[in-house]
Amino acid sequence: MAQTTHFFAGANGGDGFQNLFPEIIDLNDALDFIILKGGPGVGKNTFLRELGRTMEEAGTAVEYLHCSGDPDSLDGVVFPEIRCAAADGTSPHVLEPRYPAAVDRYLDLGRFYDLISAKENAAAVKAHTEQYKAAYVRAYRALNAARVLERDAAARVSFDHARAERRFRGIASRELRRKGTQQGRTVRRFLGSLTYQGYLWRFESADALCPRLYELQDRFGFAAPMLETLRREACARHWDTLCCMSPENPEQIEHLLIPGLGVGFVTSRPGMEYGGVPFRRVRLDALADIPDKGAFRLESRMITALREEAVSALRDAKAAHDKLEAVYNPYVDFDGVRALAALESGRLLNWLQLRRAKRRP
Repeated sequence: MAQTTHFFAGANGGDGFQNLFPEIIDLNDALDFIILKGGPGVGKNTFLRELGRTMEEAGTAVEYLHCSGDPDSLDGVVFPEIRCAAADGTSPHVLEPRYPAAVDRYLDLGRFYDLISAKENAAAVKAHTEQYKAAYVRAYRALNAARVLERDAAARVSFDHARAERRFRGIASRELRRKGTQQGRTVRRFLGSLTYQGYLWRFESADALCPRLYELQDRFGFAAPMLETLRREACARHWDTLCCMSPENPEQIEHLLIPGLGVGFVTSRPGMEYGGVPFRRVRLDALADIPDKGAFRLESRMITALREEAVSALRDAKAAHDKLEAVYNPYVDFDGVRALAALESGRLLNWLQLRRAKRRP
């Protein structure tokens, strides 16, 4: 059975939409990257699902990239075995070809709109577009306020860095003893995001890639520098790493996966509970001291309320976007979208067969 994993290339944070779409695939190593263009309801999710389903049935690994606005929809698919991918390249994660046709290329699904009917519904399209954009402004305002409070609270917490570093050095000496045969590359993703459904984290992907998972109980983010040290050491020893970044700070690692070694490190905290059975549990919160627990509890309640307001706004954004798609859907040639997906799937299958043929003795 083909291995499937689920991540996000975008996330909702205090600074607005956090964008890792330019890193979906390494264009210096890729064979093909399809950049989908076309507006709401035109069938981008349908197209991506058809590609993913076809390649799963062919027995090759598929990485599904979900939409932070609607996690039931896809923003991209990646096929590592053949170094190919496809992604939604429209706002807020606009993508442009860097090596047109030679590596990456446009695929315009806008051709499947009924142009005349769309223009007849311009008033409804404009109204729903403004509604969902305004809802995102509300959501990001609330998330920004929550982030400021959270940072202020964390700044007052003292932490025994020396003990934590000793613990991580011991882990590194055990887990990173062997040298690998990989290139020491790092891929960045989000393991989850705040969505209209609340917080959603795809820990099952970490389980699938890494049978030995260390659960880091770390509500204040103190593990991030040590995870970065582990990442550098793994790369120096020729192991590829998959770093799942914080939606609140895309430069900060929250979860580190080293699939070649089968070992990973996942952070667990309120709102991001791992919930599985870890190989080891590292209780970093036991090394933290909160000086004023009463003030901390009050701030925690305020942060929770602000994030609940953000979720409410994201629900409003989703509702407005659904109405927008409902305007377009009757005027989209979905048979044409599926036919184009079948054509592109055939191209991918051909490349897969050629690659596998080269590997045969």
